[in-house]
Amino acid sequence: MKQALLRNVVCAGLLLFSFAAARAAAQYRDDDSWHHTREEFFASTEWRLHMFDRTREDLDHVQDVAFAKKDEHRIVDTKKEITELQDKMAAGKYDEGKLDDVINRLEKVVADNRLAPNDRDMLNDDLSRARDYRAHHDNWR
Repeated sequence: MKQALLRNVVCAGLLLFSFAAARAAAQYRDDDSWHHTREEFFASTEWRLHMFDRTREDLDHVQDVAFAKKDEHRIVDTKKEITELQDKMAAGKYDEGKLDDVINRLEKVVADNRLAPNDRDMLNDDLSRARDYRAHHDNWR
């Protein structure tokens, strides 16, 4: 009787472990379709008008597939900074300090979060575009 109970407990544990491992793998997988859609976005002629919207979408994607949910606060903080920056830009105000805040937060997401290589590359690209915007915002169209 004890052997049957032990066998059932072990089987249930293995089943739960397998389910958890499969779920984690599915969350962490590299989603090529997301990256392909992103390439199409930047191939368009008006991507600069929506660059920070796209960065937020990329952060949403990373938030959905990131392996370590404990790192999620950095993504949430970065999206908050982007919203504040966009609010100022919509009011016609360029705020380099707020842009620096966005860049710094994005750097922390890239450096400190567990990301798939393509997701890290994607956010590094967003970071590069934000830095380019800071350097050339007067001529940015």
